[in-house]
Amino acid sequence: MKKCLPWCVVVVTLLVASSSMSQVLADVRLPKVIGDHMVLQRDRPLPIWGWADPGEEVTVKLDEAAAAAKADAQGNWKVALPAVAADGKAHRMTVSGTNKIELADILVGEVWIGSGQSNMEMGISACDKAKEQIAAADYPNIRLLMIPKTNVPQPAKDVKAEWLVCSPKTVAAGGWGGFSAALYYFGQRLHKDLDVPVGLIDSSWGGSPIEPWTVSGEKGGGMYNGMIAPLKPFAIRGTIWYQGEANVGNGLKYADKMKALIAGWRQVWGYDFPFYFVQIAPWSGYHPGSLPPLWEGQAASLKIPGTGMAVPTDLVDNIKDIHPRQKFEVGNRLALWALAKDYGKKDLVYSGPLYKSLKVEGGTIRLSFAHVGGGLKSRDGKPLAEFEIAAADGKFVPAEATIDGQTVVVQAKQVAAPSQVRFGWRNVANPNLANKEGLPASPFQTNNWQGGTAE
Repeated sequence: MKKCLPWCVVVVTLLVASSSMSQVLADVRLPKVIGDHMVLQRDRPLPIWGWADPGEEVTVKLDEAAAAAKADAQGNWKVALPAVAADGKAHRMTVSGTNKIELADILVGEVWIGSGQSNMEMGISACDKAKEQIAAADYPNIRLLMIPKTNVPQPAKDVKAEWLVCSPKTVAAGGWGGFSAALYYFGQRLHKDLDVPVGLIDSSWGGSPIEPWTVSGEKGGGMYNGMIAPLKPFAIRGTIWYQGEANVGNGLKYADKMKALIAGWRQVWGYDFPFYFVQIAPWSGYHPGSLPPLWEGQAASLKIPGTGMAVPTDLVDNIKDIHPRQKFEVGNRLALWALAKDYGKKDLVYSGPLYKSLKVEGGTIRLSFAHVGGGLKSRDGKPLAEFEIAAADGKFVPAEATIDGQTVVVQAKQVAAPSQVRFGWRNVANPNLANKEGLPASPFQTNNWQGGTAE
């Protein structure tokens, strides 16, 4: 009997373990994007999903609203709760099957994803006025979800993350200097102007090109698979994007890559959410002449419906640093697009001047712009800089540029019959044309210009 005892113990242990494993497998589970402290997107049906035993009945309740579904043969289940309005209250959710999950401190408001490479990843601690901004980051109705860097060959089902209440501690924790500064300041502006809760999902990776973020149908690049796919179909209002440094050299082809990126994300979510992006800043480290064509590719992306572009050419305090530190202004400029286009702020000037057309008038060229706002100005009070003019031979020379009403007139004594102009068209440009609202003009060239205006 003594010799048999160890085997008996093993058998009993295996039976208990088998029973416990069966119970674990039967437990209803949720993805990490659905959890305590989350923000649910207001005024949009709310998909809630997860896993259970095949055929298991799952019921989801949000306050008085309820929906039920059965898990499929692979154990996947999904319900859709009706849209709810933002009311400033904390809500509870229960998910019931063989077990019950209770979620608390849920808010209803606006949800945005921020993605891209290092200028999106760059945390608040690494940016301008970090000490003061972190100390002031006491916003209990802003919630933060930081997605860890994951690159996988197939779409992942979940992430290792949790929603956190925004505070000086949480906004500065993790990542490169904490939570994405551009996304945080974007969300902070929306929260202040709209007076509703805001949920921010930071899914960014420094040095990443656009291709791994792109999806075709359900499968995509490794960063999409690991860091975006697990978030769908969580209801969101839209996305902000800060990327392009790793794709300098693509020129106009970048517009096609943006079109594929945006179309793919919109397809998997099932609706055409807004997509606002940052035009990358001047930097001395790029191969000479390689940056301006990418700027044109980014400006061409404005032809995609539901897009907008923030321009940071005036925010470069160190031309040798690829990471401008004034992310407060970047976030706020992105927020202007959302406030104007998505939240009904009709009288808001949301973009700096964008080149629209030219007219040759003898020895001068008159340039017209979209988004002149209250009028054009030199942001530093000095003569307009970074304008060049050329005849048909394409030999550009520095030009004198003057503001005339809503237009700019450009000329140079050396060019008697001008036909084209370019503005800020070099890697280390420091242009000063802006509108009176202080938003800078985007660089451009006029020869078969492909940029859009998003008016």
